[in-house]
Amino acid sequence: MSHSIDIDAIFIEDRCNPPTERCLPWRETKSGISVVVEPKPHWADDLRVFRLDRREYCFYADWLASGSRARFYGHIDPSGADLLLQARTMLAREIAEGLWDEVA
Repeated sequence: MSHSIDIDAIFIEDRCNPPTERCLPWRETKSGISVVVEPKPHWADDLRVFRLDRREYCFYADWLASGSRARFYGHIDPSGADLLLQARTMLAREIAEGLWDEVA
């Protein structure tokens, strides 16, 4: 019998992996600034972090080392909130299509 799975359980399971092996974005706060970390694509040198409320990003290594003093770059890429919403939408669609069963 299949148990239903929810989006939050998938995010929780993904957070159990080390940052470089995660598939979904996650939220971090350091020095009073909240960001969303984007999973590292196979071609990237480093992860990127996006300000939660602005269309700005920096590299994860800079964020870890400098926190709020990290240099953020303005960009047309999404904000951190946009990244989280996109991931949740993708997971909802995949669950509806039956692509997810139970989180191991």
